[in-house]
Amino acid sequence: MLVPLSSQVQRRLQNQHLQTGFPGTSVPGPGRGDRRPGQPSRATPHDIATMQLCANKLDKKDFFGKSDPFLVFYRSNEDGTFTICHKTEVVKNTLNPVWQPFSIPVRVLCNGDYDRTVKIDVYDWDRDGSHDFIGEFTTSYRELSKAQNQFTVYEVLNPRKKCKKKKYVNSGTVTLLSFSVDSEFTFVDYIKGGTQLNFTVAIDFTASNGNPLQPTSLHYMSPYQLSAYAMALKAVGEIIQDYDSDKLFPAYGFGAKLPPEGRISHQFPLNNNDEDPNCVGIEGVLESYFQSLRTVQLYGPTYFAPVINLVARAAAKISDGSQYYVLLIITDGVISDMTQTKEAIVSASSLPMSIIIVGVGPAMFEAMEELDGDDVRVSSRGRYAERDIVQFVPFRDYVDRSGNQVLSMARLAKDVLAEIPEQLLSYMRTRDIQPRPPPPANPRPTPAPEHP
Repeated sequence: MLVPLSSQVQRRLQNQHLQTGFPGTSVPGPGRGDRRPGQPSRATPHDIATMQLCANKLDKKDFFGKSDPFLVFYRSNEDGTFTICHKTEVVKNTLNPVWQPFSIPVRVLCNGDYDRTVKIDVYDWDRDGSHDFIGEFTTSYRELSKAQNQFTVYEVLNPRKKCKKKKYVNSGTVTLLSFSVDSEFTFVDYIKGGTQLNFTVAIDFTASNGNPLQPTSLHYMSPYQLSAYAMALKAVGEIIQDYDSDKLFPAYGFGAKLPPEGRISHQFPLNNNDEDPNCVGIEGVLESYFQSLRTVQLYGPTYFAPVINLVARAAAKISDGSQYYVLLIITDGVISDMTQTKEAIVSASSLPMSIIIVGVGPAMFEAMEELDGDDVRVSSRGRYAERDIVQFVPFRDYVDRSGNQVLSMARLAKDVLAEIPEQLLSYMRTRDIQPRPPPPANPRPTPAPEHP
């Protein structure tokens, strides 16, 4: 149910100086690809909708503190069922959340039917997964598109509370702050236009991994099969190297004592060359990794921030969309600089950069899940990450029970790389960077005329 925008909500938005649209962009207007109100029929299957919402006076669900609200979007199906098509991040401890802007393909939202019901549920997030239902409301793509130049407010209704309480009004309101539709470019469009992926590897050399000479070590150099570290590196690297034209990969280790003086380093080049840490191809990275295992002493502590900041400094130098940086961190999950790592991730979230973390070994990986940011956006000192740039996967989930390493590596690579295209696209969208046209194919030379 639509309701007028209250003066209280208007004042709250004015007080917060809330800017609609993504950070670093202006308020959606009649620029490239924008749709005007009441014209959703112009949208195509390749269009993408960008919107931002906030809520006001949601029901309090937590006994201690306030609610931790998030939204779940559902697309209605022809058989009356609903399919989840988007979840927002969780905003902690507030009844008046403002969610980050997000983008969703129009085809995912409505499957080409602009009057198809879109249902939005409001939940209070709980750590154990038993999220509390606050309420719901419905809309449609057509209704959303008409509201893109004005605030639109929806009543959040809880059917059970409405039946039980005669004086029940609602469980709060949700306000659509901005809505725009732009042409959607694909990951392939940018690759064809010359965007290069720069792949950097960082491997955990801390003592918690165990002595590489012992079979119980996660780094064990068996003559018969690859270790979990080597399998993860090979699985991801062999795919991503196809998008890197020069096949030169900077590769680092962290958490080891280096010969000869025993200096502890958290970003030492695996090839032992400080001037040029590049390895030729993934095979070159593996060769340098094995050589480092023979020469350095596994030690500690486990610091992620130095190598994240190292790659971030390179990514900060090129912001025109021609380069995108991917950092692969392989670790046993014991992290010693969580505060500094969060700060590094928040800073890097505004750069053309993604971070893949593969966890090996039996650890529970709660810290790695927190860095992933799928449920709760990573924050540091009150500042939230501009984008979700971290993808974490535990290696043990991909080990084939039959011992088939090829199958394990294929499964791992598929899921590890699943979020990279969308993370690259999210960066390009926030900076309004369009893919460059593909270079023309080299025409075949005209043969010289034959002399009679």
